[in-house]
Amino acid sequence: MFARFSTRAALATLLAVAAAAPLAAQRTAKPPLHGRHWVAVTGKPLGATAGAMIFAKGGNAIDAACAMLGAVTTMWDVLSWGGETQALIYNPKTKKVIGINALGVAPTGATAAFYKGKGMNNPPEFGPLAAVTPGTPGGLMTMLAEYGTMSLKDVLAPAITMADGYAIEAQTANSIERDKARIKQWKYSRAVFLPHLGEKREAPAAGELFVQADLAATLRKLVDAEQAALKKGKTRKEAIYAAYDRFYKGDIAEELVRGVREEGGLFTKEDLANWKVKIEEPRTVNYKGIDVYKLDVWQQGPAMLQALNILENVDLKALGYNSARYMHAVYQAMSLAFADRDFYYGDPAFPPSSPVQGLLSKDYAKARFAQVNWERNDPTIKPGDPYPFQGGTNPFTKLLENWSVTGARMDVPKSGQQDAVPEQSAQLSAASQRAGNRDAARLDAAKNARFARTGDSLPPMTDDEAFYAGTTSIQAADEEGWVISVTPSGGWVPAVIAGRTGVGLSQRAQSFVLDAADGPFNVIEPGKRPRVTLTPTLALKDGAPFMAFSVQGGDSQDQNLLQYFLNVVEFGMTPQEAVEAPNINSYQMRSSFGAHESRPGRLLVSDVTPPYVRDELKRMGYALEIDHLTSGPITAIWMDRKHGTFWGAASNHGEDTGIAW
Repeated sequence: MFARFSTRAALATLLAVAAAAPLAAQRTAKPPLHGRHWVAVTGKPLGATAGAMIFAKGGNAIDAACAMLGAVTTMWDVLSWGGETQALIYNPKTKKVIGINALGVAPTGATAAFYKGKGMNNPPEFGPLAAVTPGTPGGLMTMLAEYGTMSLKDVLAPAITMADGYAIEAQTANSIERDKARIKQWKYSRAVFLPHLGEKREAPAAGELFVQADLAATLRKLVDAEQAALKKGKTRKEAIYAAYDRFYKGDIAEELVRGVREEGGLFTKEDLANWKVKIEEPRTVNYKGIDVYKLDVWQQGPAMLQALNILENVDLKALGYNSARYMHAVYQAMSLAFADRDFYYGDPAFPPSSPVQGLLSKDYAKARFAQVNWERNDPTIKPGDPYPFQGGTNPFTKLLENWSVTGARMDVPKSGQQDAVPEQSAQLSAASQRAGNRDAARLDAAKNARFARTGDSLPPMTDDEAFYAGTTSIQAADEEGWVISVTPSGGWVPAVIAGRTGVGLSQRAQSFVLDAADGPFNVIEPGKRPRVTLTPTLALKDGAPFMAFSVQGGDSQDQNLLQYFLNVVEFGMTPQEAVEAPNINSYQMRSSFGAHESRPGRLLVSDVTPPYVRDELKRMGYALEIDHLTSGPITAIWMDRKHGTFWGAASNHGEDTGIAW
């Protein structure tokens, strides 16, 4: 199979293998974290401090993760209190992994016909009609009640202090300034985000105290509900759920609904009262003796599991780390898995039932692996047919016949240049060729915007930036054995703030589609969860925790996490080396944001990629873009069983950081 590669490719592979040997010995930009008792890692330094404060008070990893979640949502770290929370928890008492599904649902009236009646091809990216019901408050309180040890009062203390006023960092402050024109559309958002209306800079400046009085009042109401329940003799758990009820059924819910509807949203009191956090069994596959866990197909995590199943059929070490052949193998596996994601994934609580048993079958992976073109990229990869691998018949064969990776709305030319215009595959459509010709400088600007916006004159978010938008990471572990990986998101700046609650609303409805032809499992309906990109990860080895890891970055998340995992498992990197290592990024899937665009053959590679590797990739039909940063900021915790300690890691691509003890 691989004999068809050129002699030059073989030479490139040998050079890459030789270069890989000293890779693990290279110094990292950030030092690894080492801890004996606990580790807390998240998207902002102050967020990690909140976790450390809770650990110092005797809390467990779940308590600390909830405190970090409260802190980063208060800091608007690409999410807010009205967003969604997804988590995987290892419970050392039961020795099982638990899934937390705290994703909001489409509100009453949010039908495909409703959005089409407004002339929309998709739900909007921003505004009240982009919102699903808030999930993060319920997710935090459920995790704390079921698996934590501390009171809501203690765990929310850092977030309440911050809502009273904290020194805002440049990244969020500049994001507000960049998006102030949109923020001004919404009454309550304007009042919170723009304290200097009418001045040249209307957002807070870096280092300025950012005060959120309404949010502080809302969080105090939750604590008050808990404390009142405790005084009545309720247990810790019952008292936390009393606070939960106040948010979703009490005065907080009433003001939230009133504020949303004032802005033109669809929420009803019943939407909030009927919504529930789901504690569910995650999906898992075994990769070479390691059990990798992801949440179910209401998010994209199983796509990484599918890719691992596919890649099990090739000797990745023999291909050579980040050789052209290795990158091609990873890209093709991801393309196959993400094509299935785009078609078959959706809320399992709604019919039709996703064929997840077939999708995660090892035999199905072998069948998909057999479809790989090892000479060139295939820009026309379609979803497969997993139904026969679970003893069924596919009810959507007509839709599959008409499926294209780009969809029906990919006729808009894209301007710009790339590293070099490659010879394109004969199968690559004119639309996708134009889409591949993106300006590398624009991508670089987008990456800079993601991680380090500075100054007062800020451009709007580009399509490239939107591809990586949303999400933060939270990992925590303790010496008792609790391990948690959380990927919360939603309600990022610019968000609609719901009345006087201080709660910013999610924009996750944009991840739905309006036509079955674009994915029959993910068509919007009231009460339904959208298929989202948010994807925490846990891995177990010999039945015990091995790693917890997640990443910011929209559709790039399971691409980055797949490569991080392979860096550790196949190439022996330490966690810090693995989170900083160069990745590839594919755009050959339908974006989960905006117009759901796809750009077949487009490949982002690191600027350290040697010229001979780039040349080989171009000959294989890839449209290359080059950047220094090629992943979102990955965070991870690895359990060092030999020494009985923890390794924590946070990449140098963002503001993510950790604290260990």
